[in-house]
Amino acid sequence: MGKRPLFRSILSLGIAALLFICSVGPVWAGGENAGGRSPSQRLIDVQILGINDFHGQLNVTQWVNEKPAGRADYLAAHLKRRAAANKNTLIVHAGDMVGASPPISALLQDEPTIDFLNRIGVDVGTLGNHEFDEGVEEMLRLIRGGSHPNTGDFPGADFPYVVANVLDKKTKKPILPPYVVKRVGGVPIGFVGVVLTDTPSLVNPAGVRSVEFVDEVTAINRAVKQLKKKGVRAIVVLAHVPGSSHLDGSAPTGEIVDVARSVDDEVDVIFAAHSHQYMNAVVDDKLLVQAYSYGTAFADVDLAIDRRTKDVVGKRAEIVTVWQEGIRPDPKIRKMIEYYEEKTAPLVNRVVGTAAKTIRRAQNESGESELGNLIADAQRAAMRTDFAFMNPGGIRADIEQGEVTWGELFAVQPFGNNLVKMTLTGEQVRRALNQQWQQSSTRMLQISGLRYTWDDNRPVGDKVVDIFLPDGSLLEPDAVYTVTVNSFLAEGGDNFTVFTEGTDREVGPVDLDALVEYVKQLPQPFSASIEGRIEKLP
Repeated sequence: MGKRPLFRSILSLGIAALLFICSVGPVWAGGENAGGRSPSQRLIDVQILGINDFHGQLNVTQWVNEKPAGRADYLAAHLKRRAAANKNTLIVHAGDMVGASPPISALLQDEPTIDFLNRIGVDVGTLGNHEFDEGVEEMLRLIRGGSHPNTGDFPGADFPYVVANVLDKKTKKPILPPYVVKRVGGVPIGFVGVVLTDTPSLVNPAGVRSVEFVDEVTAINRAVKQLKKKGVRAIVVLAHVPGSSHLDGSAPTGEIVDVARSVDDEVDVIFAAHSHQYMNAVVDDKLLVQAYSYGTAFADVDLAIDRRTKDVVGKRAEIVTVWQEGIRPDPKIRKMIEYYEEKTAPLVNRVVGTAAKTIRRAQNESGESELGNLIADAQRAAMRTDFAFMNPGGIRADIEQGEVTWGELFAVQPFGNNLVKMTLTGEQVRRALNQQWQQSSTRMLQISGLRYTWDDNRPVGDKVVDIFLPDGSLLEPDAVYTVTVNSFLAEGGDNFTVFTEGTDREVGPVDLDALVEYVKQLPQPFSASIEGRIEKLP
C-alpha cells in the first residue's frame, strides 16, 4: 500500500478530565455492515491510530487512577503492537504535538518531538493552536526543515501536515495543503485538517499576523468537494476543535459536534482535540473521537471500506489507555529520550530553591491561586510596577514540595514570553479585569499589587465591584498606574484587548527568568498562599 515501515530506525495532570481513561468496546456505526466486519472480499479493514495534544511529553509519566501512564517510549510500544495486528494501519495526529512542552523538547525548539513523530511513522497530522506559539515561520521550519540559531539544521517532519482553514493574508491560499490522499489496499482515503478559528486569541497575536483563520466548516466542505471530484469517498477530518462525550458515547458536546452536523455527509470520521477530554460518539452518522492528552491514550478507529464504491460502510472506535504496566517500552524510543535528556540535563537539573509545601495552580472559588500569586509577585518585582497580571493558561504545572529545579520552573512557565511594562489608567485596569468574563469562557487573571471584589450576579462586562490598593484605598479611575503583563497579554492574547492600549511600553526579561530570580532571593524554604486578593461576593 506504499506505506513506509511503522518504525524507522512530571507533570501531574491535575484536572478532572483525566479521571477515568479506559478502553471502551467497539461501537460500529453506519451502513449495512454496522453489526460487525463482513467476510466479503469486497471489504477492506483499515485501522487509523490517532493521538492529540501530546505537548512534547516525551519523558513525562502521568498518573491515571493511581497507575503510571504515558511517556513516548510506552506510547510507541502500544502503537506498534496495535499496528502489528493490521497491515492496513495509518497513524495520525490532531495537533498540539508541540508547545507548552517540558524542557526535554522545548529547550531544543521541540525538534525532539518531531523526531519522535517521525520515528513512529506518523502518516499525516494537522496544526493545533500551540504549533503557532513561536509564530508561523518557526512552525513551518519545524515541519519543512531549516536552521535555527539555537539548534542548527533540522530536517523537519517526514510526513505531511494538512490545514484547510489557515490562509496567507496576501495570497488567500492555505499555508499548507488543505488535504492529502492516502491509498490503503488500493482504496483512497482523504484526510482534511483544520484548527479552531479562535487560535489568534490563544497565541501571541504578533506571531500570526501574516495569516487568517477562516471558518472550519466552510474550509472542510471546500476540501471535501475537491476530494469527491477526485473520486475519494472515504474521508477523515483531523480537527483541532474541542469535544467530549460520556464513556458510553452518549451526550456528545462541544464545538466539534456543531462541526459534525454542518459538514458534508461524505465525512466519515472526525478526530477532535484541544479540550484534552474523552470522546467516542456518533453525531450525524459521523464518528467523533478524542483521546485525552499528553500521550496517556490514543484512538483506535477501525473502518470497513467497500473496494467497489470506495466508501466507508462500517466504523467503530476505541480509546486505548497507554498503561506502562504489562508492556515493554520501545527500546529505540527510550534511547532517543535518553539522548535528549543528556543534552538538556545541565540546565534542567540546576536547583534554584526549596518549596516548603506543594504550591498549586488550582484556583479557589473566587479565582485566586497560590502559584498565580507567586508568579504575579515575581513579575511585578522584576519590572518594579504598581500591578502585575498573569494569564492562567500560562501556568502549566504545580511546584512540588522539596528541592525546586530550573526544569521544574520551566514546566510551570514554558512559553518564554517577555515581560512588558506599560501604563494604564484605573479605568483601563477595571475594564481589563472585567474582560475575564468572556462569552465562551472565564479566564481569571492572577494579580499582584491590588485586590478586588466581584459579583457573579452582575452582568458580563461589569462584574468587578471594588478595586483596592495595598493601603486599602480605592483605585482611582483617572489615576495612572504602571502595570506588568507578559508579551502574550500585551498583544491582546486571551481577548484581553485593554492591554493593547497600554502606553510607555518597556520590554523586560523572559517570564521564566523573572520567576527563577524571584525564587532564588526568597527566604528558603519558600511558599505561597491564598491571600484574598480576589474575592467573590456572596
